[in-house]
Amino acid sequence: MKAARFYGKEDLRIEEVPEPSPGPGQVKLRNAYAGICGSDLHFFFYPESLPFALDKPHPLTGATLPQILGHEFSGTVVEVGEGVTDVKVGDRGAVYPLAVSCGTCAACRKGLFFSCPLMGSLGSNVTGGGLAEYVTLDASKLHVLPDSVDLRTGALVEPMAVAWHAVSRGGVKPGGTALVAGAGPIGIGSWFALKARGVDKVLVSEPSADRRAIMSGLGAQVVDPVNEDLAAAVASLTDGDGVDIAVDAAGAGPALASALAGLAPGGRLVVPALHEHPAQLQPTQLMMTETEIVGAVGYRPAEFDEVIAAMVDGFYDTTGWVQELPFEGIIDAIHSLRSGVGGKILLQVG
Repeated sequence: MKAARFYGKEDLRIEEVPEPSPGPGQVKLRNAYAGICGSDLHFFFYPESLPFALDKPHPLTGATLPQILGHEFSGTVVEVGEGVTDVKVGDRGAVYPLAVSCGTCAACRKGLFFSCPLMGSLGSNVTGGGLAEYVTLDASKLHVLPDSVDLRTGALVEPMAVAWHAVSRGGVKPGGTALVAGAGPIGIGSWFALKARGVDKVLVSEPSADRRAIMSGLGAQVVDPVNEDLAAAVASLTDGDGVDIAVDAAGAGPALASALAGLAPGGRLVVPALHEHPAQLQPTQLMMTETEIVGAVGYRPAEFDEVIAAMVDGFYDTTGWVQELPFEGIIDAIHSLRSGVGGKILLQVG
């Protein structure tokens, strides 16, 4: 089978590798679509910045380079292993890629499995991934899609769950107000998640004219934080109060600062974005307004199902921001995303 294997910094190759076979409790998936995200860009351009060593076997999974990438993907079950009863051949599903964690560290004891230092995920440090024609995984990690959600949309469940979890961390209530900084896939997903939760007053801040056009086409209210007055736009949206929640989906210091400045007293800034560089903030601002900054990483299994349910209810629209490319276009896709162009790229793996 064909698979995209990562060998090291800026070295990703599509190669022929053996097809996997499912073990007990596992299913074999024929992958259909796989997305490229910011984590994959970090793998490709900055592997030295990752919180785990890629060139040594993972302590729990044994995975090492070369590694098949891809953790945002969907597919169809073609074989089931011994003991699998809840999933059958022909089922279509979205993959929950978190495979293992240590179970004993402070994070695991609190149920924060994505914060475990030994967390292992398909497509990063577990053998196999979505950027291959086939993969095997525990049957419990497959979230079966209803008939109304196709495999293309199913490949978006993982990134949309990241955004869903971020909005959950914000604690915003129906009828509240929000600012989303950044209109990449997580920013777009945050906008969808806010809408699904009954938050209609949402402002999206994005310096890219291309991405502002995408958001406008979806019906969002947008602002250019470079050439327009973001503070004035927030004031106009909220009658001068500030927003209840801000989501930093940009991963840039200016976006973080402006999002924090736009909060209402008692508001909360959520950071699901990876920052490549340190950011400055003024703690007195937090003290005087009793605002909060919280992190958000990953998602819970139930949030996968909540996103799928919201897809069934029609809250997600892929118009204008989801682009499909052939599997062989993966390197072009990585460089395109690195340049900040467009929205989401799905590779046609199957």
